[in-house]
Amino acid sequence: MMLWERVRELPFEVADVTMDVNAMRISHEFERRTTIVHIRREMGARSELADGLGEDVTYDPAEHEPHTFPWVDLRGTWTLESLSRRLDEIDLFPNSEPKQPAYRDYRRWAFESAALDYALKANGLNIADALERAPQPVRFVSSMHDTGIDPWLELYPTLRFKLDPSPAWTDELVGDLAARNVVDVVDLKGRYEGTPVDNPADPDLYQRVVEAFPEAWIEDPALTPETDAVLEPHRDRVTWDAPIHSWADVEALPFPPRCLNCKPSRFGTLERLFAFYERCEEAGIRLYGGGQFELGVGRGQIQVLASLFHPDAPNDVAPGGYNAPEPRAGLETSPLAPDLEQLGFRRGLS
Repeated sequence: MMLWERVRELPFEVADVTMDVNAMRISHEFERRTTIVHIRREMGARSELADGLGEDVTYDPAEHEPHTFPWVDLRGTWTLESLSRRLDEIDLFPNSEPKQPAYRDYRRWAFESAALDYALKANGLNIADALERAPQPVRFVSSMHDTGIDPWLELYPTLRFKLDPSPAWTDELVGDLAARNVVDVVDLKGRYEGTPVDNPADPDLYQRVVEAFPEAWIEDPALTPETDAVLEPHRDRVTWDAPIHSWADVEALPFPPRCLNCKPSRFGTLERLFAFYERCEEAGIRLYGGGQFELGVGRGQIQVLASLFHPDAPNDVAPGGYNAPEPRAGLETSPLAPDLEQLGFRRGLS
């Protein structure tokens, strides 16, 4: 039985939908916001068993303002499939077009993941039971935009990293990082446009990186004739993240991948995500999980999916404490115990 077929007919009844905003100040200029979608069994219920939760990871803070985020009327009796079809008909950005097209998938994922959490609870299941997959401990890396890894390694000497090379990386810095042998993924961020993390094609940087980190996955290069010439001998290490929203996107890649970064929120719907998992497994494509700076339940949910589909990989799903500007002692270390809740689609410690 296909993954989607295992859950699509789960029945449940919705009495209310509410939203809460999470916020974390990242810098003087930027506050990270996400919205938690609650699908409730009864009006105003606060029991955990009455809630299904999902997280909208849209990056534009203004999209999380109460007057901007629409209330969606999902009251009634549904299955996961019928509710998803209803969401097909609803504009989740009714006031204006989002700044990034991907935001539509992010918001849709909040409702779909909340519905899955809710439907599983209503039917006495958790996601591992429903999909008949055994959760495993999750290996994770810490994703950092800068190279201030020393304080982290002092507290967590076995920690490994996903780093973002930039033109500011000198030969000395690259050599120092390479000597430490702690980098599993280098994210070139060459497939982003119109974002604060855009990183234009740089064949000189690509050459230094692929040579310095011969075992690391090379994520999201910008392909030009110059960079493609650098990367051609290393294509078996090239992975993709930003372009991947469905299996069709995999088929459209310039060459077949051996590995991909899977961010569930990029897929929007459960059906599309589950089909992607199945097709990758059939094609022998390895996966590692990716995060979107989740502040709430969404982080535990991506950890749960990693535990079911790609536990032994450089998963960018570290606990939230690893996103802090400064390290602190006492964080969970890799590998993470699955710790699935008895019911629903959540990790117990998330």
